[in-house]
Amino acid sequence: MTRNHFDNELQELIKDMIKMSSIVEEALSDSINALKKQDIELADKVIALDDLVDSMELEIEDKCLKLIALQQPIAKDLRIIATALKIITDLERIADHAVDIAKITKRLSGEKYIKELIDLPRMAYIVTGMVKDSIDAYVRQDVEKAREISKRDDEVDGLHSQIFRELLLLMMEDPRKINQSTYFLFISQSIERIADHVTNVCEWIIYAVTGEHVDLNE
Repeated sequence: MTRNHFDNELQELIKDMIKMSSIVEEALSDSINALKKQDIELADKVIALDDLVDSMELEIEDKCLKLIALQQPIAKDLRIIATALKIITDLERIADHAVDIAKITKRLSGEKYIKELIDLPRMAYIVTGMVKDSIDAYVRQDVEKAREISKRDDEVDGLHSQIFRELLLLMMEDPRKINQSTYFLFISQSIERIADHVTNVCEWIIYAVTGEHVDLNE
């Protein structure tokens, strides 16, 4: 395999990752819109997208392994491919969380919400942007961008804590609100975990560029 051919294959791999990321972003955005609008058809669409994400993960993984086996890359080339394997795992798990949100939307079908949803969509908006920007940082091999993205996790954590306190108060005031409050807490936790997965992606970006393992949760 010539260097030009290797570079072309690497670019195809990156294009596939961008496409997978776009689908994951769509699933995440749709899952929250479905929740807000109590749109069961949109929730079903999110659930159906999960098979596509799983399939793309396997295809990209196969391409990565073939590139490593055929080209035996070293140094930065190897790190770029190895981190792609890690990143697609995080993307797949993010899609799983979107599916969890969609399934809760279906469980709450027909119920009037106990409160207007404000902070949950805010959290989702932040993490959707984090997903999009993290893949862009990977493509550009932008370490500073990766560090900046990971800092948004603090805002997500703050909103998660705020939602937890608010829902806990609602449950204490009225036991009839416990069921929905519990589901909303699950959703908040899912979104918070998505931000953690994006932070993982940012750590792998830094490793791909520098060869150094960093902990961005510190």
